[in-house]
Amino acid sequence: MNVQNLLQITIDKKASDLHLVAEYAPTIRIDGALFNLSEAVLTAADIEGILRFLLAPDQYKVFETNHELDFAYSFGSGRFRVNAYFQKGTPAIAFRLISLKVSTIDELHLPPICHNLAGLHQGFVLVTGPTGHGKSTTIAAIIQEINEKFGGHILTIEDPVEYLYPPAKALVSQRELGSDTHSWLNALRSALREDPNVVFIGEMRDYETIEAALTVAETGHLVFATLHTNSAAQSIDRIVSVFPENQQPQVRLQLAGTLEAILSQRLIPIVGGGRQPAVEILLGTPAVKSTIREGKTHLLDNIIQTSIDLGMLTMDMSLAKLAAEGKILYETAAGYANNLDTLNQFLKKKNTP
Repeated sequence: MNVQNLLQITIDKKASDLHLVAEYAPTIRIDGALFNLSEAVLTAADIEGILRFLLAPDQYKVFETNHELDFAYSFGSGRFRVNAYFQKGTPAIAFRLISLKVSTIDELHLPPICHNLAGLHQGFVLVTGPTGHGKSTTIAAIIQEINEKFGGHILTIEDPVEYLYPPAKALVSQRELGSDTHSWLNALRSALREDPNVVFIGEMRDYETIEAALTVAETGHLVFATLHTNSAAQSIDRIVSVFPENQQPQVRLQLAGTLEAILSQRLIPIVGGGRQPAVEILLGTPAVKSTIREGKTHLLDNIIQTSIDLGMLTMDMSLAKLAAEGKILYETAAGYANNLDTLNQFLKKKNTP
């Protein structure tokens, strides 16, 4: 099968993903649901041929050796983040469609607080959530606003490079794991010698990466990073827990000293098609910083609920707002809610004159 035809269909149908797996038909994901593109199934030979077409010979050798490979591929009006992997002894490919145009904060219907985050000069900002729920897209929108309005040197470290930032007020250096640097840790250690104002870390994966990211934030830089966690409180616990127990008090101090915000988001199917983010917002207020220092992360949810006037929001509040505005169905909101009773309470408040 012609992979370029499949990629064009993915672009035309505004799908988020294309999956090629042996013994299955080519499959795309639209608004979270999977659809087959044909009745004909792919063979292992089909997928191997596609990979040999997409990859340079040295890249294919790396794939054969490691049994997985991340890379980017541009085609037509689209750019794809690609993961090649093996399953049941046969190659498979997952394509994620990335728009060539970086959407704005408002176009993505992100919370207005994101404009404030773009104006920060230093600190640590985390965007968290499951895979495929728009974390990189959210950070790209904030970085593009910095690029257009504020300038400075923006340094990104990604695997692979996803969004490409057009020349504007800022100088943008984008480093890709493998082709531009050998490791996350090496890239982060050398970041301070590259004179950045803003550093974007595609994913904090381990103890060493997180330690280096905190150091960059501590030295007066604005650091953005993603994390695969489900809530703000869980994000703090995840970061602290990767360190040895004797280092955890120091890490809590570092986090308390640098944290500006955690956005935990989900892309929710909306009425009429498409998806829109529901976002939990935790801001680095004195109360939040004190709670982190003292290791009392179980209190963070309550702080968020009582700090709406400061711009904070729980996931259930965000879902209730979308449901009250008629953008999502109640059943959809209930399916994503952390606590159904809490969701109903917020909806009742919204509907009370």
